[in-house]
Amino acid sequence: MLMKRRAQSTLEYALIIAVVVGALIAMQVYVKRGLQGKLKDSADQIGEQYSPGYTTGMIETQTDTTTSESLENGVTSTDSTTAQNKTTEDDTTKYEEEYWGD
Repeated sequence: MLMKRRAQSTLEYALIIAVVVGALIAMQVYVKRGLQGKLKDSADQIGEQYSPGYTTGMIETQTDTTTSESLENGVTSTDSTTAQNKTTEDDTTKYEEEYWGD
């Protein structure tokens, strides 16, 4: 009699655990959707990150080169210095339409 009672209790615990695991697996989709919705809502509250026509950029490039060459016995001696600066402004107003995807 005691053995039957112990087996019945083990079976009941296993059944409860199986029901809980099944419920968690079934809720997985809803939990994912809820988290994705909260993430999208937070991203939408930040505002527009990029908008053609209202975005500009500036690129600055500076290159400095120094070369020094000399040979023994007074044959050749060369010194060279090169400086190059470049500034470019990029304006995206040339795009007529904004495309935000599907």
